[in-house]
Formats: sequence, structure tokens, C-alpha cells
Amino acid sequence: MGPEQLVFVWLMLSSLGLFGVIFGWRYMRNRENMAMIEKGIDPNIKPERPRPAPFRNLKWGLLLVGAGVGLFFAYLLDNTLLYNIGHNFDKFENEHYVNGGNVSIYFALIAIGGGLGLIASYRIEKKELLDKQQDK
Repeated sequence: MGPEQLVFVWLMLSSLGLFGVIFGWRYMRNRENMAMIEKGIDPNIKPERPRPAPFRNLKWGLLLVGAGVGLFFAYLLDNTLLYNIGHNFDKFENEHYVNGGNVSIYFALIAIGGGLGLIASYRIEKKELLDKQQDK
């Protein structure tokens, strides 16, 4: 199978997939509306928006801050302590290039930082919940 044929197959599959997603979305929406009509609910009335969740923003904020701190820490490690592992310098051509030896530390420290942010969010939420229960 040549590249032209693979492009044609990919185009056909992606078109069919897009059609299937749109058809499935409309079909499920119609079924939902029919179920609402059967229960006597007007499907044109939009339901009330849920109450704001105050800790959702805290959780996302701490997750992103933790990932950012992890990324910054990985950059510092890559360019200081682990510089000789991931960077090469060609003495004859006076060229500096990165060989990709420290790529995994970036992903690892982003995950660690994000996880620490989520743990911090959990502890803050738990402390707030316990304080509310003690006030009652």
C-alpha cells in the first residue's frame, strides 16, 4: 500500500468517524428530548446551572502551579547538575547540541509537581471540611 492509498484510506476513515460522531450526538440528543417529553418536561427549558464549586479552581490552580514548578525544577537540573549527561559539545566544530538524554526528567518532574499540587489541594479541602464540621 503506497502513501497515496494510505492518505485515501485515512480520509475515508476520518470522514466516516466524523459522520458517526455527529450522527451519534444528534441521535442521543433526540432520545434525551423524547425521554423528557414522555416525563412531561419541556426540553426547550434549559436546566439551572450548578452551584459554583469553590475548590475546583483551587485544585486546577495548585495542579498547574505544581506542574510549572516541576518543569522549572527539571530545567534547572538539566542545565546545572545533569548538564554533562544531556548536552554534548563538539570540540572540533565548536558546536553545542542536545542529545536528549534528560528528556524523561521533564515529564517525571511535571507529574511529581502536579501530584504534589493535587495532594495539597486535597489537604486544604479536607481541613476546610473538618473546620466546618467542628463549627456546627
